[in-house]
Amino acid sequence: MRILLLTPPLTQLNTPYPATAYMKGRYDGEGHITLQSDLGIEVADRVLSEEFLREIGLEREAKLIEPVKRFLRGLDDTLGPRIANRTLLPEGPRFAQIYPTPGTDDDPLEWAFGTAGTTDKAQHLATLFIEDIADYIREHVDPHFDLVRYAEYLSNDAPTFDPLYYELKQEPSRVDVIMLELLEKLVLDFKPDMVCITIPFPGCLYGALRCGQWLKTHTTAKVELGGGFPNTEWRQMDERRIYEFCDTIVLDNDHDCCPDFTGLPLDKYLSLTEMTNPMHRLWSMGRWNKMMMAHGCYWHRCAFCDTSLDYIGRYEAPSATTVVDRMERVMAQTGRTGFHFVDEALPPKLLREVAEEILRRGLTLSFWGNIRFEKAYTAEMCQLLARAGMVAVSGGLEVASDRLLRLMDKGVTVEQTVDACRHLCDSGIMVHTYLMYGFPTETLQETVDALETVRRMFSEGIVQSAFWHRYAMTCHSPSGLHPEHYGARRTNPQPNPFCNNEVDWEPQFDYDIDAVGAALRLATYNFMNGLGLDQPLRSWFPIRVPKPSIR
Repeated sequence: MRILLLTPPLTQLNTPYPATAYMKGRYDGEGHITLQSDLGIEVADRVLSEEFLREIGLEREAKLIEPVKRFLRGLDDTLGPRIANRTLLPEGPRFAQIYPTPGTDDDPLEWAFGTAGTTDKAQHLATLFIEDIADYIREHVDPHFDLVRYAEYLSNDAPTFDPLYYELKQEPSRVDVIMLELLEKLVLDFKPDMVCITIPFPGCLYGALRCGQWLKTHTTAKVELGGGFPNTEWRQMDERRIYEFCDTIVLDNDHDCCPDFTGLPLDKYLSLTEMTNPMHRLWSMGRWNKMMMAHGCYWHRCAFCDTSLDYIGRYEAPSATTVVDRMERVMAQTGRTGFHFVDEALPPKLLREVAEEILRRGLTLSFWGNIRFEKAYTAEMCQLLARAGMVAVSGGLEVASDRLLRLMDKGVTVEQTVDACRHLCDSGIMVHTYLMYGFPTETLQETVDALETVRRMFSEGIVQSAFWHRYAMTCHSPSGLHPEHYGARRTNPQPNPFCNNEVDWEPQFDYDIDAVGAALRLATYNFMNGLGLDQPLRSWFPIRVPKPSIR
């Protein structure tokens, strides 16, 4: 069978999303003939082109877009000093965040990059230039377009199919036409019997359905939809119109094999620097090889996580030699030695064995991924990981309250998290932590204490970046399945006809949680940039809050 594997617009511009690479690895092993395409990077490359920018009236930008793309692809580093001195690129609204005057004592770019980081500084400025163009396209040419998502506003929190279905029945937008032209060429050249379209995120749903619509109208190929979004959102769907855009929806498909990235346009990806923070930059800068170390989560108990779903609840781990064998194969395919492991949480035992195997083979590479901050991350373990090539981790400190961590069955304590972060940073491994506010029964005192814990961690230099999310109750998580166990009550027990993930519940907070959330994000953003660490904690809040109670 001839199978076309598609990633629709848009995921990331710096590196391929790995879903089609895993499918290719499996289907090729079964004897099928496959072709994979990242329509996201192909569409972005066509939109961010001299020809298209001239068509929409961006003459100045059109003259610069190809040199800037070459620079962001690492093909012309000599352009860096010209971009960095801010004499080349037109500066639109995105550049407002880096004023005042360049070169002054309070210039944020001087704080972030100094005089040595010319290339990094230039990447950040070039990214702002690209973002300004994308904003213009979205506001004046096509409301669907964005750099990392496509028509996401139609797919986020979509209880019914009606708004999205209505939009799909309209004439294709300007960027839609580009996407469908690229798809038509793929189909004419390859002549697939089946087209498998992955939908990892809400920002890929509209593009996937547009492609499916065209395929169902113009070809006889079978259209199969799968990926993270259907697996999470469509398990309770009762919407027959979806089959106007596909033949099959696949849930819980297992691709436990080595990913194969061959055939993807690896020379087209753009290394972007959206934020100056060195840890944050890993997500958008550099063409990392994305792959999984193990299937599922070895813990799979956290109350806020979709642990009832197969891709989290079913944990299966290969041997360390198999993992490193796959890493070597992927390095040969891509020519890159950096790995971003996209596991829910890297299993410490396997991680140690992989590190030892990397060192045994004498490989020079780098890697990072998500972990649980548990007692396994001793000083000795972290030093081993650093020697093997680990450069960063992300992980959840969540509510930073031992009472709430026990309630949500996180399986770690605040002290264990702090110790793990200290051991990681002492070994030269950067740390990003996810934080959460608004969990059922959380008090204002606990929230203030959590921010104080975060402030101290930044002050001690044991965390490099952090971000607060508001707790969301999801229908596949323990807290969504049994909210009464956590002091909460669902208010919409019946499933939606289309998408089902986040569910409504009745919060019982005696404080303005929106104001608290804004204060948490503002304070932590400043801490991340080395600012306000000695400022009274209460000064970040627009409402009256208690003093921290932790000592």
